[in-house]
Amino acid sequence: MENSGGIKASLQGRYASALFELASENGTVTTVESDLDKTGVAIAASEDLASLIRNPEVSRAATGKAVEAVADVLGLSPLTKNFLGVLAENRRLAALPEIIRAFRAIAAAERGEATAEVTSAHALDETQVEQLRQKLEAREGRNVKITTSVDPDLLGGLVVTIGSKRIDSSIRTRLNSLAQAMKG
Repeated sequence: MENSGGIKASLQGRYASALFELASENGTVTTVESDLDKTGVAIAASEDLASLIRNPEVSRAATGKAVEAVADVLGLSPLTKNFLGVLAENRRLAALPEIIRAFRAIAAAERGEATAEVTSAHALDETQVEQLRQKLEAREGRNVKITTSVDPDLLGGLVVTIGSKRIDSSIRTRLNSLAQAMKG
């Protein structure tokens, strides 16, 4: 598994690895990965949910109940729901976005895929994502799964992260480099 040692060494990686092992034993890796994707989208879309998982003043019981309700609304599998309950009980929900990324990386490595996180200034259409995927697959020599996000501060261009490699062709970075060069 590529990079699995580094992933599993972190706290988030240990949780993601434990969840992956349980999902593998149950034959539900794809389901759990889908559940985690839904959960990640929900956290990104809801400021209230994002602040809830990061708020240390909310009791474990209240956080657990809230997470259980969210899991029910999202229709998450029992394994994922129980996992979120464990995170709430251990006060580790703040690490959930990183755990989701680590789980994706472990699952992708197990399938022989690479995961690319692509950030652009504007939303990419399906054709652009497909063209980028083909170029990244040619470069990496294996299947590449792309997750996209938008950051208007980039001004233009892309930032592509595959594992520990980062390709930054954003206008923001180019302007910053030019400003540094002009300072001497």
